[in-house]
Amino acid sequence: MKIFNLIFCFLFIVFAALQYNDPDPYLWVPIYMYTAVLCWLAAKKHYYLKAYLLGIAVYAVYAVFKIFDANGLIDWIQLHHAANIAETMKAEQPWIEESREFFGLIILIGVLLLNYFVAKKRVNILLSK
Repeated sequence: MKIFNLIFCFLFIVFAALQYNDPDPYLWVPIYMYTAVLCWLAAKKHYYLKAYLLGIAVYAVYAVFKIFDANGLIDWIQLHHAANIAETMKAEQPWIEESREFFGLIILIGVLLLNYFVAKKRVNILLSK
């Protein structure tokens, strides 16, 4: 898990840095950095179950919003027939940006969920001793 967390910590810092030209970096830099910090701490064997749950809850609510947003995931699937959103780095259409943000949130949730379950297992093992 140490290597997993170090890799994702690095990736999330890079993702946060790439937000400088995003329309809403004030939102996405903290989103990516929150999980980067939790990954760094997990790599150092410091686990914060409530922090994982907070991140999961906030990101899940935001992901649901991205599903139903006017240019969100449903729009991408129904109106744009799930067109390639990774063809170019520049998001030329709003539905491209919104769909990418949705999948970014899903990745963040997945990493936090994995860390949560690993941490919970380790805590339970320590408590049973």
